Amino acid sequence: MPRIILVAGARPNFMKVKPVLDALESRGASVVLVHTGQHYDAAMNDVFFTDLGLRPPDRHLGTGSGSHATQTARVMTAFEPLVDELKPDAVVVVGDVTSTLACSLVAAKAGVPVAHVEAGLRSRDWSMPEEVNRVVTDRLSDLLFAPSPDGVENLRAEGYHDDQIHLAGNVMIDTLYANLDRALASDVLHRHGLTPGSYALATLHRPANVDDPAMLAGLLEALSAVAAELPVVLPVHPRTAARLPQTSGLRLIPPAGYLDFIALQASARLVLTDSGGIQEETTALGVPCLTLRDSTERPITVTEGTNTLVGRDPARIIATARRVLSDPPLKRTPALWDGHAGDRIAEVLLRFLAAPERLRPTDARGVTV
Repeated sequence: MPRIILVAGARPNFMKVKPVLDALESRGASVVLVHTGQHYDAAMNDVFFTDLGLRPPDRHLGTGSGSHATQTARVMTAFEPLVDELKPDAVVVVGDVTSTLACSLVAAKAGVPVAHVEAGLRSRDWSMPEEVNRVVTDRLSDLLFAPSPDGVENLRAEGYHDDQIHLAGNVMIDTLYANLDRALASDVLHRHGLTPGSYALATLHRPANVDDPAMLAGLLEALSAVAAELPVVLPVHPRTAARLPQTSGLRLIPPAGYLDFIALQASARLVLTDSGGIQEETTALGVPCLTLRDSTERPITVTEGTNTLVGRDPARIIATARRVLSDPPLKRTPALWDGHAGDRIAEVLLRFLAAPERLRPTDARGVTV
């Protein structure tokens, strides 16, 4: 059986690697789980491994934080010797964080096939570092696993070969369904004095929202207005905590682990967020979500889910929140968000690696973007 490196680097990756890891290992593949160390705070890291039942990584690169260029260079410098040592048959990367891009680039230069889980997502907002990471990672990849039909359409429009593109479904939802009963058994609502259906949940962490004092003040103004209708619970992201002024009407709580946060989402009347993954989780949970961004790389959560893209204008956020509170959207779950995406990915990847006639990496990447 092949040797496969599976890369995780930051909190959004952990929920995505678990279904792929389990599916590959259940089929006999030798999987080396690599944690780059891009996220290293215990609240953003260790608790998620524990909550998810994710085994400790086989290798921890300990790259830490830094500017985009510094962090990318650190991950590449640490990952390259590992690829040389292990000589893997494939490298699997997930999502759109810096580690995703850096490890894809190392593998591609080493001639190792790259599989990208969550391929084809596009916000078309080049001010987002994640958009650059997505586009470049897809360009370097041999296998492109799209979570939804819009991802497939994007990849085809950019000229990728049909045999590279696979509609796999959403691995985030695999993890959500696998852990939902455990999450709902959490006492997190009791700990924070919350009643199901009687509060809103908010998250803010994107630099465009929290690094600009004027922008952050406007968003907090909007959340405070929503808090006049029902309590607003805000788990404080480390990036936000350093910039958060004293704000009335918001109930600040520490960062939540995976199970606690799923429980908070599932019982919320409304979620307001700038996160990508939360748009997907609320859609699967049937909870109304307002996305506090000007674009989304997950439009299916708007067209087939419970998400509304509201931008960052306080007046629009407040008006939309009041409308959704009075008339919540119907629950709609996209096709193939069924808990089996990891299995589909494993089947395709192992079949690809077993095929003697498979394309060389340079052939598979021979597209125009």
